[in-house]
Amino acid sequence: MTRASPLLAACLAVGIAASPATVRAAEAPFEPGLMRLAEVLGSLHFLRNLCGEKGDQWRIEMEKLLESENPDPDRRARFIASFNRGYRSFSGTYTRCTPSATEAIARYMKEGETLSRDIASRYGN
Repeated sequence: MTRASPLLAACLAVGIAASPATVRAAEAPFEPGLMRLAEVLGSLHFLRNLCGEKGDQWRIEMEKLLESENPDPDRRARFIASFNRGYRSFSGTYTRCTPSATEAIARYMKEGETLSRDIASRYGN
């Protein structure tokens, strides 16, 4: 048993040291909702500009989300990847504003509002 104890302790130490980000992410039940919100913001950034809105309102909202979360570099990269995935998902489909793009805007606006409200009410201070 004395030989197994140092080995077990070493394995536990390596496991804990190697995965602190995984542990933090597992402890954050709101994380999937925040990543989805980032994706919704990216989609809205593309669609709203496609349909006549000029400016960076949705990119600015993403910057505010990043500022409020103050993520470590890996988590920040995941937020940005989610935003970009949302943007690209529609940029490959729409080249002009259509009734279907307008409907997508309405649905994403509603989803973004719901996500924001639910995350704030469940996990906010």
